[in-house]
Formats: sequence, C-alpha cells, structure tokens
Amino acid sequence: MSEPTLDILGIGNAIVDVLARADDDFLVTHGLDKGGMRLVDAGEADKLYGVMGPGVESSGGSAGNTCAVAAALGAKVGFLGKVADDQLGRVFAHDIRAAGVHFPTAPLDGEAAAATPTARCLILVTPDAQRTMNTFLGACVTFSAADVDPDEVARAKVVYLEGYLFDPPAAQEAFFEASDAAHAAGRLVALSLSDAFCVERHRAAFRRFLREETDILFANESEILSLYQTDDFETAATLVRQDVGMAALTRGEKGSVVIAGEERHEIAAVPTEVVDTTGAGDAYAAGFLAALTQKLPLVDCGRWGAIAAAEVISHFGARPLANLKALVAVPENPLLGNPPVASVLG
Repeated sequence: MSEPTLDILGIGNAIVDVLARADDDFLVTHGLDKGGMRLVDAGEADKLYGVMGPGVESSGGSAGNTCAVAAALGAKVGFLGKVADDQLGRVFAHDIRAAGVHFPTAPLDGEAAAATPTARCLILVTPDAQRTMNTFLGACVTFSAADVDPDEVARAKVVYLEGYLFDPPAAQEAFFEASDAAHAAGRLVALSLSDAFCVERHRAAFRRFLREETDILFANESEILSLYQTDDFETAATLVRQDVGMAALTRGEKGSVVIAGEERHEIAAVPTEVVDTTGAGDAYAAGFLAALTQKLPLVDCGRWGAIAAAEVISHFGARPLANLKALVAVPENPLLGNPPVASVLG
C-alpha cells in the first residue's frame, strides 16, 4: 500500500460565496429564517442578489472552506467538487488553488455549463454575527460517483465529506464511492453534518452513513440533537459514541467535546470578538484534522480547531486573515489579544 501524499481530501459543494451585511428587518421582509441555510433556484438567487447590499465574493462551500483553512495550517490538501466553465467557476478554481489546495475536478463546459452554472451561496450577516445562507446549487448537483477518482482518494490520510452534498441524490452515491475507495486504501473517512436543516432532510441516510462508513464525525450541538431527535446533549453524546469511533461536537460558547471510545475531552472556546460566524464549524474541522494528521493528541486537535474557528469568526468572511500556524504554535494563547467575548463554534 502506497504512502499518502495528501493529509486531507475534501469532497463537497464547490460554491462561490457572496457575503453581505444585513439587518433583521431585511430578513423579515424577505421571509428568511435567521441562522439557517435554504436552497433556492436560479430565479430566487438572482432576485436576492439584486437586493442585497455590497458583497464580498470568494470560493467557498463548507468543505472548500475547511480545505483552505487546513492548507493555511500547513496541511497538504485536495478538494473534489463541481463547477461550470464560467466566470464564477473560474473564480472558484483560482481562489482555492491560490489557497494551496489541489483541485483536479474537471468543470462542466459547453451547453452543460450554460444550462447549469456554477453554484453560489448568498450569505447575509446580521449585526449579531449570525449568518443566513441562501444557496443555489447549480453545477454542484451534477457531482456524481464518476467524479470520485479512487487514486485521488487513496492519496489522502483522511477523506472529509460535507453533509450539504447529501442534497443532490447522485452525490449520495459519490459519498459511498469515496468511502469505499478510502477504506480500500486504508484511509479514514470524516463526515460533517453541516446543518440541522440538512440533518432533518436526510436523517435516515446520515444515520446509515454514520454507522456503516464514518470514522470521524463533526457536528454542532443543534445538528447532533437533530440527528438523534433529542433535546439533551448528553444523550446525543452517548448515542454517537455507539455509532462512530470519533466525534468532535462543537457547543458554541461552551467550547467543544471530543469523544473517541472511552476517551472524552472538554475543549474550551477561545475568547474572541465575534464578527461573523460564517465558516466557524468548517474552520474547527480544518484545525482538528490538520492536527490529527500530524498525529497530535486529541486535546491538541480540539485546541487547533478552537483556535482556527475563533480566528475565522473574528472578522468578515470564512477564510483566515491571521497566521494560523503561529497561533496554534502557542498553547492556550488567546487570539490576538482580542477582548474576552465568548467564541461561537457552532
């Protein structure tokens, strides 16, 4: 069996994020539920884009963000996801490669690209730092098992799968294709639940994939409660221990809980000023996996995750602005001397 040449291979929706500030009245006027993610069609996306305030565009998507943050931490990272050969598709490809991420997936072209353009996520950030996401999946829905190259999968120590990708049916088949290829090569499979609403849509499928295919689970508190249909975190933590070998559960200002067999570690949130929670969970997963692939103890994996998440939520946008390598190198180092306002990891 060959040695891996990548630490992490992310598989997920290749989306161009458009972030803009908005107030609560804007959300009410347009019938948007604060803090959630909803799927929209091309017409809805164009309409909302037309009334949003000035936006910042960058390559995004949950797994894409995780890959970029992990690369910033020094991990060797690849990403599989579908874009079209259009302006936004070229923006995505340029941005993620510039972040140091290997991106080999061929884009849709010709008539297919014209009919199914690159995905975009319109993210509205309210003054309380909550993000409300409106996602047009576009070319993402064409990602299938045929786009999962077993050789690319076998290159990585960990294959990281984004729960949002469960929405297109063909992508669910891709998950199993990737998992089979990873386990055949002796690699680990990690899954992020992504969103409580996503869990509600696909609870049975998630439970099956978790039990049969997943080695490492990432979820925030609302997601894990939804998965097990309980209001009690400790009940959910007990149940997840029975289903997966390792779980990293984020709990907002309470920090995170890492569970692996009989081990359980409580990781404190890193104090920071919360500006924009977009990408917090993605960054946590990046830090955790970057440390795990360096064979660091689970406590350090959780600490790296907490530091990465705190950095990302301390400014507008889902990509780090500070030197993450320097931040994780100093144990228990508060982030950049920011005031001690509780971090939001969920």
